[in-house]
Amino acid sequence: MLIGVPKEIKPDEYRVALPPGGAKEFIKHGHQVIVETNAGVGSGFTDAEYTKHGAEIVYSADEVWRRADMIMKVKEPLSAEFGYLRDDLILYTYLHLAAAEKLTHAMLESGVAGIAYETVELSDRSLPLLQPMSEVAGRMATQVAANYLEKPHGGRGKLMGGIPGVLPAEVVILGGGTVGTQAAHVAAGMGANVTIMDINLQRLRFLAEIMPANVRTLFANSANIADAITRADVVIGAILITGARAPHLVTRDMLKTMQKGSVIVDVAVDQGGCIETTHPTTHSDPIFFVDDVLHYGVANMPGAVPRTSTIGLSNATLQYGLKIANMGLIDALKSDPTLAKGANTYQGKLVYEPVARAFNLDYTPLELG
Repeated sequence: MLIGVPKEIKPDEYRVALPPGGAKEFIKHGHQVIVETNAGVGSGFTDAEYTKHGAEIVYSADEVWRRADMIMKVKEPLSAEFGYLRDDLILYTYLHLAAAEKLTHAMLESGVAGIAYETVELSDRSLPLLQPMSEVAGRMATQVAANYLEKPHGGRGKLMGGIPGVLPAEVVILGGGTVGTQAAHVAAGMGANVTIMDINLQRLRFLAEIMPANVRTLFANSANIADAITRADVVIGAILITGARAPHLVTRDMLKTMQKGSVIVDVAVDQGGCIETTHPTTHSDPIFFVDDVLHYGVANMPGAVPRTSTIGLSNATLQYGLKIANMGLIDALKSDPTLAKGANTYQGKLVYEPVARAFNLDYTPLELG
């Protein structure tokens, strides 16, 4: 199989889907790898490192997309890339279709086979290809919040951990999954008072056992959320419903009760956001204010630490990519129910039900024979 790795074109996206070591693994298994020139530079990988391992460097995105049997990307195709989609192509990347109606229609019209990293799901319902980026985004969320709490950046002018005689910041985290847990660990380590909110009581009991004393758990009903955010210096949105659009847990009306200069970091923004007033932003223009509350909505947070993120992502995605290349898509999906959950579009049909529900489109169960 010929694996194509184009350069990411999303603003301020420095990751690459396949580092040189990953290219080497595909080549070792008898496959070809073509990489768009400078695709890895943002993550610190030179063209020479790819060619050293046997990959071919090409000088246009058009050639990568045209020649490849399977495209490996980090982020979903942008509108400029829709024309590259075709019915004999496998697209293996983060798709987040439930928050991208135009992309969904483009993929259906093209007939491309879309395998979404974020919906590959193990039997315990964990998401192995989303987890490493959730770990990065969760840790970054607290770093970002601490930075924007500083007065020169528009925040309340509070130090996360306070000092002796001065109370620390109050951090409210919506969601107790990977993102929320990582955010809580970092915030607790900084000395903040942390409240993690979730609707899963079993998860809350687990978090209560493993977290330090400055982390509390609270059931995430609407009354508790509304009350908690009135005291919060920082709110971190960490809600994930696999493959589906995130629900709005903090409404515009609720925002008015928050303190001026408080900070919202909505990590769920790439799935539509769990704060009603957030919208996607970029690393070069990351924040905006609504009702004097600072909003950070960067949809590709791990792109700011591309070396760490690229290696972490490839550690997770490579084994499934190799399976597709070695076995062919259909046999790979037949052999592995975890990977089969990643199929979102196939032969012009929407084969992932949460996306169909999001846009009231027809859902067709994946038929593998």
